[in-house]
Amino acid sequence: MTDLTAAPVLVLLDHTPDGTLRSPVREIVTLAAGLSGGAGVHGAWAGAGEPPAEVLVELGTLGVTHVHRLVADADLHLSAVLAEALGSLVDATGARLVLLVSSFENKEAAARLAVATGAGVVTDADGLVVEDGRYVASKTVFAGTWSTRCAVTAPLAVVAVKANSVTVEAAAAPVAPAVVEHPVAVSAGARRVTLVERTERPSSGRPDLGSAHVVVVGGRGTEGDFSAVEELADVLGGAVGATRVATDEGWIGHDAQIGQTGVTVSPRLYIGAGVSGAVHHRGGMQASGTIVAVNSDADAPIFEIADFGVVGDLFTVLPQAAAELRRLKSEG
Repeated sequence: MTDLTAAPVLVLLDHTPDGTLRSPVREIVTLAAGLSGGAGVHGAWAGAGEPPAEVLVELGTLGVTHVHRLVADADLHLSAVLAEALGSLVDATGARLVLLVSSFENKEAAARLAVATGAGVVTDADGLVVEDGRYVASKTVFAGTWSTRCAVTAPLAVVAVKANSVTVEAAAAPVAPAVVEHPVAVSAGARRVTLVERTERPSSGRPDLGSAHVVVVGGRGTEGDFSAVEELADVLGGAVGATRVATDEGWIGHDAQIGQTGVTVSPRLYIGAGVSGAVHHRGGMQASGTIVAVNSDADAPIFEIADFGVVGDLFTVLPQAAAELRRLKSEG
């Protein structure tokens, strides 16, 4: 059986164009620090510039020992290029585990990396441990109705972890990460796709829907008026989501859609307002920590999975909740 207790862990350090770490990265770094057995946490930095000094300090606080700045002769925004770059780092570091935040882009790169290296890959994991010399990941499947445990039997494990799955903790002893430039020459196959143009999505000022700790969702019951949903989300510092009906009606952008054909979320707190709880929507949110439902229809299916339910008009309930939260905040 392979001894994983002394193998370094490689973590993809997702960040914004200005070098700010995306929030879930801190979670997978914490997870990596606990699984590396003291062999070191190596970060892969895929970006044009150097990691900012303050980011390096934070990474050192979380236990990252090395930061490898990938310098490829092709665009690292392409999953094929990123996968080859990560594969090159696996060879260079001797890592037995690669951790990524579970986003659409990263899951594609993880799959390519696993195919190229013969690794075992698990996506949308919500936990990872070492048992009997193997990495064992936990995840929910079938729209959150089953909880599974997946043991990786290959020598290399590639695991994409969902946001809000790990509590961020500082390392026992902060370190100063060594920054190393890692040049990568990608194959002709990875160059078959050319990135012509990228447009950054305008920022709403709210957290990213896929990684937010709190998500407030509006459904058919809003009848197109998301003002109460947005007000409560802003008081809670959360993201705004929607059901497919709401996006199909054009009440809100399709990038806010949660469900089997939209974004999958697993926030610590989900509040559904005027959401019926159709199967395709539940498939994208049922793994949430605490589910609160507000609906005037007492027979709405969402009450079957809700931890707390309020039968009432969302335009009465949500503003009252927002006002009370503001009052409590003002009292400290």
